[in-house]
Amino acid sequence: METVYRKIFPAVNEELSYWKKRAGQIPNEELRMQALASIKSKRFHCQGGAVYALLARGQWREAIRFIVTYQTISDYLDNLCDRSTSMDPDDFRLLHIAMEDALTKDNISTNYYQLRNDQADGGYLIELVQTCQNTMRQLEGYSGIKDQLFQLQGLYADLQIHKHVKIEDRIPRLTKWYEQNESDDLSWYEFSAAAGSTLGIFCMVSYTLGGKMTSGLATDISRGYFPYMQGLHILLDYYIDQQEDRVEADLNFCEFYPDSKTMKRRFIHFIEQANKHVRLLPDRSFHEMVIQGLVGLYLGDPKVSKLASGSEMTRDLLKAAGGKARFFHWNTKIYNKFKPG
Repeated sequence: METVYRKIFPAVNEELSYWKKRAGQIPNEELRMQALASIKSKRFHCQGGAVYALLARGQWREAIRFIVTYQTISDYLDNLCDRSTSMDPDDFRLLHIAMEDALTKDNISTNYYQLRNDQADGGYLIELVQTCQNTMRQLEGYSGIKDQLFQLQGLYADLQIHKHVKIEDRIPRLTKWYEQNESDDLSWYEFSAAAGSTLGIFCMVSYTLGGKMTSGLATDISRGYFPYMQGLHILLDYYIDQQEDRVEADLNFCEFYPDSKTMKRRFIHFIEQANKHVRLLPDRSFHEMVIQGLVGLYLGDPKVSKLASGSEMTRDLLKAAGGKARFFHWNTKIYNKFKPG
């Protein structure tokens, strides 16, 4: 945590300051508003993801640059799909080609805004993509992770497209998509949640920057992170956002559990399976720390206290995750209590 607070978070803030300045220069009012809002309200996504820079060893700053930039694309496009002027799935798919191009070395394949009225972003999205591509060009083991990166990115893009269409079309599209990728152990909403995380991508890129990527490691990371680690990540995110999602009429996957006891039991299952699946990865203790950190950090959010099941859920999930989860939980509550404005 000392390293995170002294090195990682300041570097994240430096990168975000640049992108905030660039977002403020976007000519189109709607695009500028959504870009700035995504940075302001979702900064913690970049902070959490940047922990993976520790796996990049001496290349940790480059890892942070990639993680912050790629997550900024993700959060910006999420706002454009969720809070902006379009509900066209073809528009959403075109926008998310930017996240695919960002994982190539030099591909700018289309005008990402082609199917929406708001287009003049002053080169903001292309610059984000090209910044990520600069990292891809530095990866000596790029060919060994390319397929797994695109697989995880493809699942993420599919989710974003299906969950942001007209309300009456969301569940039919998501359930049909799930049936095409069916998992015996997951419900359609758990599968959807698992697709919505970028942690596996950050893990692979950081390991490759650090020179630890081997022929089978990319596959092991993909299997180790999807679905359980990534599913735990996004289910916790949805759990704490339940009240505001009801107000905004946003799709929240936690709402589909039949009751809070079932939801808690499934969350514990995700914790157990995530721990099981990361045992084969190098730096096992790091990945176990991430699991404990996810549980502690999310359940330390002030929004949890407003949920009917908050106290019981927090107690039982912290117990299931292990002792370090309590440390992260305590640390988060202290940080939230004393953080500036």
